[in-house]
Amino acid sequence: MAHRQDASGTREKKPKFAELNNLISEKLGGRILFATDDWFAVAENLLKESDPEWREGEFTECGKWMDGWETRRKRIPGHDWCIIKLGVPGIIAGIDADTSFFTGNFVPRVSLQGAVLSPQDEAKIPPRKSEIGTQACEGVLEQVSQLNSQNWPFLVPLTEARPGYENTCHTYIEAVVKERWTHVRLNIYPDGGIARLRVFGSATPDWSKVPKGKLIDLAAVENGGVCLEYSDAHYGHPRNLISPGRGVTMADGWETARRLDRPAVLEADARGVLQVPGFEWAVLRLGHPGVVCQVEVDTHHFKGNFPDSCRIDGCLLQEGEDSTVSLGNDEGLWRSILPPQKLKAHARHFYSSEVENVGPISHVRVVMAPDGGISRVRLIGTLFSLAAKL
Repeated sequence: MAHRQDASGTREKKPKFAELNNLISEKLGGRILFATDDWFAVAENLLKESDPEWREGEFTECGKWMDGWETRRKRIPGHDWCIIKLGVPGIIAGIDADTSFFTGNFVPRVSLQGAVLSPQDEAKIPPRKSEIGTQACEGVLEQVSQLNSQNWPFLVPLTEARPGYENTCHTYIEAVVKERWTHVRLNIYPDGGIARLRVFGSATPDWSKVPKGKLIDLAAVENGGVCLEYSDAHYGHPRNLISPGRGVTMADGWETARRLDRPAVLEADARGVLQVPGFEWAVLRLGHPGVVCQVEVDTHHFKGNFPDSCRIDGCLLQEGEDSTVSLGNDEGLWRSILPPQKLKAHARHFYSSEVENVGPISHVRVVMAPDGGISRVRLIGTLFSLAAKL
């Protein structure tokens, strides 16, 4: 199990798959293509990156304002559902059905189905009108029925959800089928509200289409990079490091708590790098093994809370080896790719001559000292075939 330090100082337990990327995130380009009903709140809210919020006393013409997808109380046969296009096609490991603030109106049960749709298949879905107080008309339902989505394979079978109180709002469910998908169908039984849906997994690019020797970001979400472990994620998760684009706010980066082992009086070496005993780290698995030749570390938005310095280590593991060891604390495993570098506030840092050629790697450890926030890390390099090494 992985852990997260929350604001109260306690550790929240969640399954390891929940450290992976949210493949339907609006940040990655996830989209709602169809929903049976959007009476109280539209299905697009499911894809928001932000945590759900509560607005006391706020109402719309259709009822209480809610930050999620909430359908009307069903008075006809059937149940509600929606079709979601993944931001990047990938393998789904599990989901989180987050019912935050839906206490007397949460969805009692959920399930998830998956499909690989062609552009021609997707074109059968009429353009969506996202608006509260609406529902899919018979004509739209008839067109969408051509996809036979009710017969798509179940990744998550029908499972009971929980009310949206602070200690029960997350329902983590592991996928029973772990294959590549482009679209999913979320079913809620029979109606109700769900604040966020997180669909955790990793992207699956077609590497055969990448020319030999082409420089790519080996760690990027869209190229299959994932975060496996980390020391602290008090304010922001390290998987944000490999998200597309530049960070939108500090929340869209990796930020730790202030370390309590900071010296009372700070001292620096001749390069200006602070001499501190502790550091924070995050382990990333590259989308494909490769040789790194360029590194970017971006502290965008982190002005009074950027790390003093950063270093990056690498290692080469065979497929599946990362599940048998605790990578972050195994000092003997890592080789230095980028020695410690002094960082600046709210700035992009580019390194090439400083990058050490350690050969092919499959994993990296991003280390910051003593603590703070980093928005993005880019690891530019070329692909390497493990098969060629054998």
